[in-house]
Amino acid sequence: MGNIVAVVGMCGSGKSVVTEVFTDRGWKSVYFGGVTMKIIAEEGLEKTPENEKIIREGLRAKYGMAAYAVKLEDEIRTLAENGNVVLDGLYSWSEYKYLSEKIGNIVLLAVVTDSGDRYDRLAVREVRPFTYEQSMARDIAEIENLEKGGPIAFAHKYIHNDGDIEQLRAKTVEFIESL
Repeated sequence: MGNIVAVVGMCGSGKSVVTEVFTDRGWKSVYFGGVTMKIIAEEGLEKTPENEKIIREGLRAKYGMAAYAVKLEDEIRTLAENGNVVLDGLYSWSEYKYLSEKIGNIVLLAVVTDSGDRYDRLAVREVRPFTYEQSMARDIAEIENLEKGGPIAFAHKYIHNDGDIEQLRAKTVEFIESL
């Protein structure tokens, strides 16, 4: 079985950039948020932060806090049997515990960035930009309702994204090479 690394962090911390570095180096990626986006598309909803929150919280209300892990377990296992896998968007402590119990060793890699820097980035990103108020509301909802703090606090390794994108990429390469 290959390595499994779950990239965790708050919205706008740089998780997507870090995941891209993994995939550029041949790792297969599983995007947890893809489950949300698929449901939004299937239900014909507009892609807004509010609708994303409704779907995320609705899935967890219906299937439990490990809902995304349950839905993605088979895909993750199959990919890991054939190579290294990076998980983009594992949120909850329950998801981490579930996958650890069902699949085995999962390394938690937390990408951390000051909230003000994250909010500035989120305001200007091309896909799903957020206002300052939307960013803060999402942070609070993810901490209070989605157990997002657990995997970040329990991470095996932290990458501090306090520089430019090339510095983040370099830190990620260094981590991958340490595995």
